[in-house]
Amino acid sequence: MKIFLIISGVLLLAFVVVQLFAMNSQNDIETYPYKVEKKFKDFEIRSYEASLFTSVRLPSNNYKKMSSKGFSMLAGYIFGGNESNEKIAMTSPVSMSLEDSMTMMFLVPKKYNKEDLPNPNESNIEFKEEPEKKMAAISFGGWADDEKIQKYKEKLIAALEEEGIIYTNRFYFFGYNAPYEVFNRKNEIVIELPKDK
Repeated sequence: MKIFLIISGVLLLAFVVVQLFAMNSQNDIETYPYKVEKKFKDFEIRSYEASLFTSVRLPSNNYKKMSSKGFSMLAGYIFGGNESNEKIAMTSPVSMSLEDSMTMMFLVPKKYNKEDLPNPNESNIEFKEEPEKKMAAISFGGWADDEKIQKYKEKLIAALEEEGIIYTNRFYFFGYNAPYEVFNRKNEIVIELPKDK
């Protein structure tokens, strides 16, 4: 019994240390830059800056099946799976387009231009320049899954229609936490809005 309590105590301490480290490291991660234009009850309108991403196209729109595969490919690239064996800083959020086939994207840190990035070892990885855009975003906590993504996509559509805001059909899922993070998990469904005339 005593050994069990000691092992449990050590495991609990390790868990707490990992969670504190994860929460603290979030403060140092570069994020997709935006400015809030207007807040509503359930969502907000944001203007995002033009940004560069590494991306990989996935063969299905099933979040559960595809998210781990896409993440491991892109993480492999930034952790040194490139012609220079160069490590590139992790950024936030991880973005997935919600289409018939998903595209997962990692924001490239601002210090890089497209020409500066080392070529990936994985041929499916591409560099994608996203223009500045206006988007509506709705947030939810916990771990994301296909049901939650669909639920908040529908909730965002209903909220936009209630406010009479015109939207496109380009939806994205944004995930802000590593899989091992338990506390303060943050996810978003965002949708592009038409460009101002």
